[in-house]
Amino acid sequence: MNISILNTKNQEFINNNLNSNITSLLLKEVKNTSFEIKELIAQIEAKKKAEKKLPTWFLAENIYYPNKLNIEQTSSEATALFKSHLLSGHSLIDVTGGFGVDCYYFSKRFKHVTHCEINTSLSHIVKHNYNVLKADNINCEQTDGIAYLKNNTTKYTAIYVDPSRRNDSKGKVFMLSDCLPNIPEHLALLFNRTENILIKTSPLLDLSIGINELRHVKTIYCVALNNEVKELLWVLEKDYEGTIEIETINIMKAKPHTFNFILQDEALITVEYSAPLTYLYEPNAAILKSGAFNSVANQLQLKKLHKHSHLYTSAHLIDFPGRSFKIETVLDYNLKQFKRVFKEKKANVTTRNFPDSVSTIRNKLKLSDGGEDYLFFTTNDNNKKIIILCKKITA
Repeated sequence: MNISILNTKNQEFINNNLNSNITSLLLKEVKNTSFEIKELIAQIEAKKKAEKKLPTWFLAENIYYPNKLNIEQTSSEATALFKSHLLSGHSLIDVTGGFGVDCYYFSKRFKHVTHCEINTSLSHIVKHNYNVLKADNINCEQTDGIAYLKNNTTKYTAIYVDPSRRNDSKGKVFMLSDCLPNIPEHLALLFNRTENILIKTSPLLDLSIGINELRHVKTIYCVALNNEVKELLWVLEKDYEGTIEIETINIMKAKPHTFNFILQDEALITVEYSAPLTYLYEPNAAILKSGAFNSVANQLQLKKLHKHSHLYTSAHLIDFPGRSFKIETVLDYNLKQFKRVFKEKKANVTTRNFPDSVSTIRNKLKLSDGGEDYLFFTTNDNNKKIIILCKKITA
């Protein structure tokens, strides 16, 4: 951590060049700086990435940023705020602290928070930023979080872990046992220090694999931000052996969409199928990730178009956790017929359980993206390929 970055002139330079061309800046000679321009540019790039993702940090004065990769990998404030409401109490330890966004929000729900980060430079940066943000109840420990737990017998209300999704050879991994730290290997230690564990994992992790690798899973949260799944949150409770609840949330500016179901019930539900009726529904990304395909139809009294299409229909409009559409017409997948009916030059195209990709369809039909018309290319319950023309219903 280079403390010179925080002097007034350097901070002014960073703030004045947030929208500047980085290549041009590199070519200029910057006067009155005590170190290389590259270090200032690294701050500019990281701060720029934080503008929408971390507005509290972005708007605060004298925040010190790590490299932009740390900013890319950290939780957004929106998801950190959500997960902070899942736990509360006297003490929490984050054994994989990172840039500390999650800890900052946990500190508003716990009396004492411990942030463990093995990277010395990052630990110092986080400690400085907590001082700037007046997060006085967070203790920063520059150490490996698992080793820290092994070396003391402190009991915590909760433990939070965000394992690295890369192994020692820097390859992407899709199992918890391949992440750092290896959570399945250390579960006994974690449960010896707390009765409540919250684990954040990549949305790429298959739910069934995670359940098989972990123990005492009580709830799994599928968290999406603006319809992009950002993380899975696993709530483990010591000695819990009951059913697993899946809770989905799509965080949006207007209002979040939520949908919950019991995992074990999903396979037992019988679904009704139907041709497209008056309205069409497409679940949000969090629901699709959760696999609640039958539960959505059952709870909301909807019919499915096909077992594998994951599109739903009803005669009457309902409040749906996803996109809702008014169906105008349904056509067989016949390009000549389609061109006779649909005269527009652009449309929003979606495929569900359909052999052709969106780009292939656009090329075949000479359609550009956009407009008020929505086209769903899918398969109905009779295994026929169909096109559903509709208009989006705005909330």
